[in-house]
Order: sequence, then C-alpha cells, then structure tokens
Amino acid sequence: YREELAALPGAVPAAVERATATAGRAVFFSGLTVLIGLMGLSLFEFMFLRSVGISGVIVVAWSTLAALTLLPALLSIVGANVERLTIWRRSSGARTEAGFWVRLSEGVMARPLAVLIPTLALLLLLGTPFLRANISSPDATILPPDLPSRQAFDLLVAEYGAGEISPFLIVLEANGDIFTPEHLGSIYDVGARLASDPRVTRVQSIVPPGLPRDQAIGVAALQPGLQRLGFETGANRLANGNAAVILAYANSLPNDEQSKTLLTELRALQPPGLTVLVDGGTAEIVDVVNEMYADFPKAIALVVAATYLVLLVLFRSVLLPLKAILMNALSIVASYGALVWVFQDGHLSQYLGFTPLGFVEASLPVIMFCVLFGLSMDYEVFLLSRIREEWERTGDNTRAVAIGMQRSGRIITSAALLVVAVTVSFVSADVVLIKALGFGIALAVFLDATVVRALLVPATMRLVGDWNWWLPAPLQRLLPARVLAEETV
Repeated sequence: YREELAALPGAVPAAVERATATAGRAVFFSGLTVLIGLMGLSLFEFMFLRSVGISGVIVVAWSTLAALTLLPALLSIVGANVERLTIWRRSSGARTEAGFWVRLSEGVMARPLAVLIPTLALLLLLGTPFLRANISSPDATILPPDLPSRQAFDLLVAEYGAGEISPFLIVLEANGDIFTPEHLGSIYDVGARLASDPRVTRVQSIVPPGLPRDQAIGVAALQPGLQRLGFETGANRLANGNAAVILAYANSLPNDEQSKTLLTELRALQPPGLTVLVDGGTAEIVDVVNEMYADFPKAIALVVAATYLVLLVLFRSVLLPLKAILMNALSIVASYGALVWVFQDGHLSQYLGFTPLGFVEASLPVIMFCVLFGLSMDYEVFLLSRIREEWERTGDNTRAVAIGMQRSGRIITSAALLVVAVTVSFVSADVVLIKALGFGIALAVFLDATVVRALLVPATMRLVGDWNWWLPAPLQRLLPARVLAEETV
C-alpha cells in the first residue's frame, strides 16, 4: 500500500485497490499454504496434535480474512496518514531498483553454482545428525532440576534403580483357568527367563522364579484355595481367573534403547497355551511413537501435494512449486539435525540450561514440520509473487528475480525477525520441550529467511532460467489464466 501510495500521491482509494489486487493475492495464498500445513496436524490420531492444528487453522483463517477485509478498510480511513509516524523512512531502493537485495541477488546469480553447492552442503551437514535421531517420549528429565517432582524422580533412580520408575507389565492370558499346572509352568518359564536376564533387576510373579520349578508351581497352585479361606495372597494382585501378570524391573529407564529392545523380545514370547501382552512405560512410549510416525508420512504427502497444487494454480508453473517445496525441506531438515545435536546429544546444554535428553521428543518433528512448512511457504509465496509480477512485465527472468527480491526482501526479513524474536524467547523456558520447540522453529525460520531466500532461491532461479515459468499446454488450458489478477479490481 505504501508503494502504491507513493506512485499515486493522494489517490488513496486507487492505492488501496491496487495493493489489495496484487499483495492481496499473495496474502490469500500465503494464508492458504499456512492453513494447509497446520491442517496436517488434524490427520493424526492424537487429540493434542489435532487441537494444535485446529486452533492454528482458526487463527490463521481469521488473520487472513482480516488482512483482506478489515485492513483495506482501515487503510482507506487512515489514508496518507499511514506515513505520519514513520520512524525509518523507506529508501528509494525499492523503486530505483538498485537496493541491497538487487546487488545481493545479482552477485549470487553471477556465480550460481559457486553459491548453490556450498550452501546445499551446509544445510545438509546441519541435517545429518537427524540420521541418528532417537525418537522417544519424555520423562521427568524434561523438568527443571529444582522442581519437587524432578527431585523425587532423580532420588528414586539413584536409590532404587532406573527400572523402578515403570516396570514391564507382562500379561499372560489363557483360554481357561490360569491356575492349571500347564499354565503355571509356562508362567514360571517366562519369569525364570526374565530373572536370568542381566537387563532385569527383579521379577514379581504368581509363580516365584527364585524357587525350583515344581515347588514354585505347587506354591502358586495353592493360592486360589488360600483366597477362598480369606487369606490375602499374591494371587489377589498377580493372577485372577484366566490371566496373570509378571512385573519385570529393568536396569534402564523406560525410554532407553535397551528397554525398547527388551520390549521387542518380550512381545515376541510365545509360551505354550498363553497369549502375551506387554504394557508399562516403555510399551506406551514405543506404541505412541509407532502410531504417530505411521501417520506422519501420510500427513507429509497430503500437505506437500496440496501445497504443490495451490502453488501450481498461483504461479502457473510446474517447476516453481517443486523448487519451493525442496527449499522448505532443506531448512526443516537442517533444524531437525540441530535439534538432535543440541537436545539429544547435549551440546550447548550448559548454556541453554537443561539436562540432555538423549532423545528427540516424538511430537517435535511433527509439529515443526506442519508449522514450518506452511510458515516458510508463506515467505516463498510473497517472494515468488513479486518475481512473477516482474517477469510478466519484462519477460527477463534474471532481472525479475533481482527486482522481486528487492521489493519483498524487507518485508520477508521483518516478518522472519518477528517470528524468530517470539520463538527464541521459548529457549528461556524451564521445560526442555518448550526450549526445543522454540529453538527449532527460530533456527529454521532464520535459515529460511537468510540462507535459503537470499542464496538458494536466486541461484536456482538463475540456473533453471526461463524453465521456471514452463507450463505444459494441457495445464495451460486447464488452469485459470490468472488468479485474482489486478484486472479483477
């Protein structure tokens, strides 16, 4: 609006109309891409992810609607007074086409490969730690060390062992009475196997594994009779009807890899006449991660496909949407790698004030992808919309990139700085998950607005050249000639 007002002094209605017709198109499609990313969270079975996605969609939808309706009305009322309280006057660079972003983009496009290769290498290097990511769920170590619950957790682990936090609950179910000699023998064999496992510190079972087999089975067989006589026995808690439970206490925390390996082995047991079900902290962690990451590829595919179609309609190009998606993926992968390096491996923990987790919390990559994909694409839409406008005017791909970056660079940088300023403040939180989320989003947005937009975009646009704007003839006939064009005003 300020650019149009400068070009049309005093013509406030015309400036508002032109700004809405041009920037309004970018705002609409930018909001749409953010909505698509957040809607990806609604595809998961977990209500906390769905609630984040739904609330985010509502906020973005209302914000986009306000930008397209309320803001033009307010600008019409304020008119030229919008410049009255300006602290930093806009330079003429946006109009003289000789500003910082023009010089930077032209420098990059003069040597595109020399910029592209090391920049790609840097982003991929940042992302490599994610190849060894340990995706898991948190325990009390995510809490500040001075909280009573964290202190109790640390004391329990130190005095009684890591496995006391959450033992394995091995449920053995029979088709009939669990107290038959055959079933009790199978229970004994499972308990004895666990008792001899060096990863297990102790075992509780209706058939004591510390006794000789026949003696243990005999003791267990007496339990129902003792119950009927009114005695409280282990059968009250460890066996009943057609099922028994064995409690196995490991020497590792529930989210350790050793515990997960033990869980896999326990679930593979096939004692004669019994069905095995395993619960406990480790089982819940593994099942949550497996269920969440079974849905994750579907969410990624749908978000990427929907975004591609939206950008295909907006830019009338086959390659630009694909390139935009790849650019987004690079910044997201780089932030994933940084999460592993910092919060799983513990680098910088003394400066950020947290206990290294040894894993990446399962929901972090999911939330970050859905938020960052839409947010980064938001910046890409603004940038490519400006480039597209200039290309339509001149037909010069190289010049269009330079002018498009000049006219959008400031607003994209300002928007990114706002997001970084907000999310980097999360790093001061006491809870590690909030620290990690803020750190990951802030880093990804910073990389996207600097390394990706300033270096990769002009380099790739220059290398692809006029093919950026290629659209096969069948799609030219199928797609609308122009979406929300200026001529519709």
